[in-house]
Amino acid sequence: MTNTLQAGVAKVDITPPLGTLINGDFVTHYATQIHDVLYAKALVFKGGGVTVALCIVDICAMRRELLDAVKAQVYELTDILPPNILISSTHTHASGSVESLLLGAADLPYRQKLPSLIVEAIVKAQQNLVNARVGFGSVNIPEYVLCRRYAMQPGYEAQNPVTGGLDRVKTNPFGAEDQIIGPVSQMDTELCYLAVKNENDEWLGLLGNYSMHYVGDWENGTLSSDYFGEFSNQLKDLLHAGDAFVGMLSNGTSGEANIWDFLNPGRFPKGNYEKSRLIGGDLAKRVAQSVNEIEWQANATIAADYAEVRAGIRKPDASELEAAKLLVAQGTYEKLDGIDFKTMQRLYAREQVLLNEFPDQINFPVQAIKIGNVVIGALGGEFFAETGLALKSEIKNYFTITLANDYVGYVCPEHEIERGGYETWRCRTSCLEVTAEEKIRQVLKSLINKF
Repeated sequence: MTNTLQAGVAKVDITPPLGTLINGDFVTHYATQIHDVLYAKALVFKGGGVTVALCIVDICAMRRELLDAVKAQVYELTDILPPNILISSTHTHASGSVESLLLGAADLPYRQKLPSLIVEAIVKAQQNLVNARVGFGSVNIPEYVLCRRYAMQPGYEAQNPVTGGLDRVKTNPFGAEDQIIGPVSQMDTELCYLAVKNENDEWLGLLGNYSMHYVGDWENGTLSSDYFGEFSNQLKDLLHAGDAFVGMLSNGTSGEANIWDFLNPGRFPKGNYEKSRLIGGDLAKRVAQSVNEIEWQANATIAADYAEVRAGIRKPDASELEAAKLLVAQGTYEKLDGIDFKTMQRLYAREQVLLNEFPDQINFPVQAIKIGNVVIGALGGEFFAETGLALKSEIKNYFTITLANDYVGYVCPEHEIERGGYETWRCRTSCLEVTAEEKIRQVLKSLINKF
C-alpha cells in the first residue's frame, strides 16, 4: 500500500541572552546563568491534502497576539493554514519573558526576537518532510503528579487577598503541613505520546504530554528548560536515536498539579537540577520501555478543526475597584519585601485595576487535531486535571495540550472557583467567567466528535 503520510521535525535554539527578564514568579527576575539550551521544537505532518504543524516552545506563556502573528507568517511561507498550527508553551518558569504576568514584566527585545525563531522551526520541519509512520503510546506514572490544593484542618485560615475572606482550600500550604487533611482532587497521571519514525524505521521525533506543572529546582536567575528538556534529552539516548531526532514534552492539564510533596517532603533530592534530572529521566525511561507496544500506522489520515468560544471576563465591581485603587496608590511596588499576605493584597489590588481595563468578553481558541488514531486537543490556558480526565474518559488515544495558541491563565471548573485557592483568585491570569471551563470543554468535544 502506498505510504500517504509524511512527517518532518526541526528544532531551533531560542535561548535568550543573559540579562533577559524572566517571568513565572510573582516578581521579575533577570537571567544571570544558562543551565541548558532552550528550543522551539516543531513537528509537521502532511497527508491526504492536509498539513498540520505542532510546535512546543521552552517558555512560560505566550498570548494569541504574538502567536497569531507567527501563524500568519508561517502561512505565508508554507501554506499551512493558521487553524492547523498548534503552538504551545512548556511552561518552564526559567525562560525569557514575552508576557507581563503579575509583577513579572515582559522583555521587549526578546519578545521581538522570539516569533521569527518559532517560524523558523516550523518552516524547517516542513522542509524536512519524509515518508513516515506514527503511533500512540501511554504510560501511567503517578509518582510525580501531586495535587497542590488541600483541604485543611478546622480553624486553619486560608486567606484570600482579593476578597479579604477565607478560602475552603489552600494551595501550596508551606509551613502548615501539620494542618493538611488531604488533596481535594484527582490528578491525571498518564504520560501519553505520539511517536514518529521514517519509512526506514529510524526515529524522527516523539511528542509527549504529561500533566505536571514544572519542577523549578534552580536558583532565581537561571535559564532552564526544566524537566521538559531533561525528558527530551535523555529520551534521545534511551531510544538510540540519531542526531536529527526531536524529543518534545508538552504540558497537559496540570493547573492544580505540582511536584512539591507536602505530606512526604523528604522523598526527592534537594540539589539544584537533581529533581528535574531525576523526573525527566524516569519519564523518558518509562516511555522508552513502552515503545515496543506501539501499533504503527503508515497510512494515517490527518484532520484538524478550530473554533472560538465567546467567554466573559470576571471583573471587580465598583466598590472593589475603588478599594483596589486606594491600595495601589499607597503601594511602592519597587520595594516589595517578601511575599506575605499584605504584599499579596497589594499585588492583587494592582491586578484588579489592570483587569478592569480588559474587554468584557474575549474569544478563546479551541483546536482539535487528529493524526492517524491519535487525537490531540489544544487549549490556551492552565486547565485542571478534571478537564483532561473528562475528555480522556470519552475519547480513545487522546491527550490535551494546554498553554496552546493563547494564554488566559487558569481556567478552573466552576466548583473549584467556589472553593477558592490561588488558582481561582481573580486577576489577569484567572479571569474567565465561572462557567467558561464547561463551555470550552464541550466545544472541544464537539470538534473531536466530527472526526
